[in-house]
Amino acid sequence: MIIRTLLDTDLYKFTTSYAYIKLFPYAMGTFSFKDRDETRYTEEFLATLKAEIENLSRLRLTDEELEYMVRNCRFLPRVYWEWLSSFRFDPGKIEVYLDEEKHLHLEVTDYLYKATLYEVPLLAIVSEIKNRFSGNVANLEQIIGKLSEKVTLSNEHRLPFSEFGTRRRFSFDVQDAVIGYLNDTSRYCTGTSNCHFAMKYRMKMMGTHPHEWFMFHGAQFGYKHANYMALENWVNVYDGDLGIALSDTYTSGIFLTNLSRKQAKLFDGVRCDSGDEFDFIDQLTARYQELGVDATTKTIVFSNALDFSKALEIQEYGRGKIRCAFGIGTNLTNDTGYKPSNIVMKLSQCKMNVNQEWRECIKLSDDAGKHTGSTEEVKACLYELKLNRNGKPFTD
Repeated sequence: MIIRTLLDTDLYKFTTSYAYIKLFPYAMGTFSFKDRDETRYTEEFLATLKAEIENLSRLRLTDEELEYMVRNCRFLPRVYWEWLSSFRFDPGKIEVYLDEEKHLHLEVTDYLYKATLYEVPLLAIVSEIKNRFSGNVANLEQIIGKLSEKVTLSNEHRLPFSEFGTRRRFSFDVQDAVIGYLNDTSRYCTGTSNCHFAMKYRMKMMGTHPHEWFMFHGAQFGYKHANYMALENWVNVYDGDLGIALSDTYTSGIFLTNLSRKQAKLFDGVRCDSGDEFDFIDQLTARYQELGVDATTKTIVFSNALDFSKALEIQEYGRGKIRCAFGIGTNLTNDTGYKPSNIVMKLSQCKMNVNQEWRECIKLSDDAGKHTGSTEEVKACLYELKLNRNGKPFTD
């Protein structure tokens, strides 16, 4: 089995699941897979994937895991973990097939508090099987050799980072080896987003909320109100915990315009997941200044396909302006000499209850050309927010 425990996933999947349960228990959604490389898969690959999907249904939260999560996630109540003990992945909720061009189609539809839990395990499974069928073999000695250079750089420059690499890891075993080495040697690794490895290595679990939380709010309440309502609802659930706000679902410019003084003071900082990181530092610190907030007390978590050299450049640029931290994923868990899979699974549609019509979910980006969703709905979103096709204000 590639996924061996329910905890082999990112913390924010559980925090988002609980937020749906508390505020939107009847909401439903579909998560859709996309391979940006348009890989052509084989029938043998598909058969192996289906077998791994069946294996998912055998997983259950153990008593030991439940007690660990209760002790280490004070922001999630025991009743959530007790519910998770009864949760089982349902292969019947997953549609998977190859089209005529051998492209992989993979979708999950269910109540959102359950559907959200499928995303990370399915991506990790696809990534590992894809490597196996491509004949890629991980050289752990080489991987650790590269990793030692990254850890040395972090240690020398006091560069804080977290491991964010579950969804596009080379394999479970590679991620295990990487996190074990980080735990032994890194002085500035602040933790891991993976709950299983956090438990195994007694590391801090890292994470808050994903794009899907904002995408859901955009689809249900309108794009102009999505950022503000998503953050307000997050506070309604977590009361100040998990205070790193994601900025780029409908472009960072729109996010900063929507950011209220209360939210700027209450949230510990912001996560930057696309666009020019150096420009973002300037824009965010300027917004904090407008709102009368001391930016040096706040943190930006950068997580956009980073390596350690770029992270160091960003840290130096931000010095004295704002605190910088880094979530590094693929560069840690899939730096193997092979091209990593460029795969995602996004919330593609949602509805507030079974009687409502489905509404499309879309995501903009601070990276030109990386908007997600149908052309028609992306255009409608851009028009509502008065942005051009590159996500910039019409006045630019």
